Amino acid sequence: MPNPLCEKSNGQLILTIPLIIFMDNVSGNVSKQWNKHHAVYMSNASMPCEMLEKEFCVRFIIKAIKESIGAATDKGIVAYDCKYRDEVMLIPYGLFEAGDNPMQVEECSHGSLHCNYFCRTCKVGEMTSMKQSDEGYLKLFKIGELRRPEETIQQILEQIELLKLSGGTTKVQNAVSSTGTHNTISASIVNHLLELRKQRLEREFEEMLGSLSVEDHINPLLSMTGLNVHQDMPTEILHIILLGIVKYFWGQTIWILDKAHLIKIFQTRLDNINKDGLNSPTLSLAQLMPFLIYDLVPSTVLNGWTVIGQLVVLLWHTRIDDVKEYLVCYLSQP
Repeated sequence: MPNPLCEKSNGQLILTIPLIIFMDNVSGNVSKQWNKHHAVYMSNASMPCEMLEKEFCVRFIIKAIKESIGAATDKGIVAYDCKYRDEVMLIPYGLFEAGDNPMQVEECSHGSLHCNYFCRTCKVGEMTSMKQSDEGYLKLFKIGELRRPEETIQQILEQIELLKLSGGTTKVQNAVSSTGTHNTISASIVNHLLELRKQRLEREFEEMLGSLSVEDHINPLLSMTGLNVHQDMPTEILHIILLGIVKYFWGQTIWILDKAHLIKIFQTRLDNINKDGLNSPTLSLAQLMPFLIYDLVPSTVLNGWTVIGQLVVLLWHTRIDDVKEYLVCYLSQP
């Protein structure tokens, strides 16, 4: 059978464009001077970074990101290709969505760490009593059943129905805790619509809905063609590792050194590291620490820094699944 894209492009060459989609909130967390708002922008994953940094490649998107990409994918974008010296049809698609952890949680309609099943990617987790046991703790480092957008949509619709009942707010909170699904992105819209219905303001309710239903106002990213919001979101390693594990372990190590009056020895060793032959102007403390504190701290702290050094290398060269497997093997050792 002929490919339907050939008919759409009218015989023109078709090139697909992978898009990296990033979203984050601004101002609301640190200042009351400005209203909190969300900034969304995309970049072409097939272009080198030195090109993406140029001003003509910067275009900010505030809303309707799903509709914009969807329309461009359905109709295609005709452009002149300087390599082929001819007009081609471009078909963009979402490659993955980038962002920090809190923003990615919202984009997935997930309830974050406050839920029993706290992962936005899979259903790892248990009740608190189970997670605090040795068996339950080790299970946290294994991948659970993967979440599916269609299942998340169904859980959101069930929560909307619960909101209509007496004590609906409490019922929804329990559902969020037990499933991990929480429709943060469009919750305020849905709640407002349901409040209009409760107040029997049917005219205002119908006007706000227009030709859509309440269900059409939930997180649009969950039904975005070609993108799985649960799977197509790379783990954000800055806050998890560098500003998480490394920063806090660094703080505890410095506390130990300071308590033992060994800070000056540590500083002297750090200042006298031979940097000749390095192809980087900065050093990675995560990998250097074992060589600086080998006789200054307890063996458990030294072993911790050795594991962190190996973990940092894995983050840049393998998948996050391999990192989890590595941690499970380490934690399983006596």
